[in-house]
Amino acid sequence: MIKRTLQIALFISLLPVTLSGFAQIERYVAGTHYTELPNPVNTRDASKVEVLEAFWYGCSHCFRFEPLLMAWEESAPEDVDVVRFPALWNNLMKIHAQVYYTAEALDKLDVLHTPVFNAINLQGNRLQNESQIGSLFAEHGVTAEDFEKAFNSFSVRTKVNQAEKRMQDYQIRSTPNMIVNGKYLVTTGQNVPTQEEMLEVVEFLVEKERRMLGSSGE
Repeated sequence: MIKRTLQIALFISLLPVTLSGFAQIERYVAGTHYTELPNPVNTRDASKVEVLEAFWYGCSHCFRFEPLLMAWEESAPEDVDVVRFPALWNNLMKIHAQVYYTAEALDKLDVLHTPVFNAINLQGNRLQNESQIGSLFAEHGVTAEDFEKAFNSFSVRTKVNQAEKRMQDYQIRSTPNMIVNGKYLVTTGQNVPTQEEMLEVVEFLVEKERRMLGSSGE
């Protein structure tokens, strides 16, 4: 009888913790707060939880989101791999994707990423042709020769074409979108009304994937 009483007491004491765990698991729900991709997409580093942002330099929402994402990235655990992905579904977006991969090829992405955003969203420079883009790169220390060589290179054009093909895999229809570990699509909308909450859903999914990987995040 005493043993049975102790078992009941132990169960009752653990009940709040158990309920709390279930509440956390059910805080965000597939089909309501995020979408499970039907076919997971390979990530850059399988040992980490990938958080990919699909963005467009010409998107004002992406421009406003960038400082939030940068702050989030700075505090992200070491086992989280933050990746930028230039979305593209028209010719101008394709040019801007080419801008991104050109900066990456020149190892100037850290230098040029914000200026490209600013040029389009603050200065009214749409960066819609090679001349405008080359001038911006020149302002940040890239010679005309190096720019032209990278901008028109086979490797950059290949990455743009690959990005175009991956758009369907990610099921991206707007920007900014977040893809967690190649499995989950997170967007703002009726059930995720703010960009801040979008990042909260991302954090929830990161923890979900971390548990599957058996990672502590330290």
